Amino acid sequence: MADENGGKRTGVLDRVREDAEDIKKIVREKGKEEIEALKDPEKTQLYRSIFRVKHEETPRSRSLGVLSNVFLHLHPAKVNRDATRYNYTWGMGGITFYLFIVLTFTGVLLMFYYHPSKVQAFRDILYLENDVPFGKLLRNMHRWAAHLMIIAVWLHMFRVFLTGSYKKPREFNWCIGVLLMVLTLLLSFTGYLLPDDQLGFWAVTVGTNMARATPGLGHEGPFGSLLGMTPYNDVRFALLGGSIVDANALLRAYIWHCIAIPLIASVFMGVHFWRVRKDGGISGPAPVMLESEIKEEKGPRPVIMRPSGMV
Repeated sequence: MADENGGKRTGVLDRVREDAEDIKKIVREKGKEEIEALKDPEKTQLYRSIFRVKHEETPRSRSLGVLSNVFLHLHPAKVNRDATRYNYTWGMGGITFYLFIVLTFTGVLLMFYYHPSKVQAFRDILYLENDVPFGKLLRNMHRWAAHLMIIAVWLHMFRVFLTGSYKKPREFNWCIGVLLMVLTLLLSFTGYLLPDDQLGFWAVTVGTNMARATPGLGHEGPFGSLLGMTPYNDVRFALLGGSIVDANALLRAYIWHCIAIPLIASVFMGVHFWRVRKDGGISGPAPVMLESEIKEEKGPRPVIMRPSGMV
């Protein structure tokens, strides 16, 4: 038994050593591939997912260059029929963009009746709701479109995650989508203060107080004191333009909400749509052939033997 046990142990150790050698070989090969990729970064998947990539020099390169160019050929040459079904995409990407257009249109109209000052802000809201024709409808359209946009963005991200649409070659576009989601939340947060009512005041007070604990940027956060952060120079002070939620905070929220964040989001949306087009359109399941498209295979026609002499 001892010899048998010893033999078994020796066999197990040999297999472990062989597996270790195989793992070392695989790691070495991957290391060589990564080193070679660093020598020519334009051929890496990371580079291809971010920047435009030239087609290989083939006779079809000119046609591929035209078909894959967004400006020369706006619509994709081929579309996966199953990827455009609403029970697959939920239509959340298009609905989100539509809500952004509604918010932009109604927001511009609201700017005609609003002054970002502590004296006029809340009075303008009352004037808009009670005296301006269809003013209450206009404000409610803007408000509910903002709420629906938050829901649509979350559902869109949820659908993309469930269907694996964040995987190669769409990993860069997934990162752009995450940034757009953060910008959408910031748009909603900055717009909360603009009516200058008690709800917006205390919501922004709580939200900016949380910024004091930001690592490295808040005076109460990790490493904040080491970097010289105080209540008068940290990220909360920068967001509010002071130490309390006052006129400076209202003006900064107005500029971020109406100018800065919409422009940044528009640029990222352009990149997002462009990458969807460059990555081959909407990602979807493998094409499925319908029953009506399945044709029965026709076998060879039977040969009829006729007796000699018959016409």
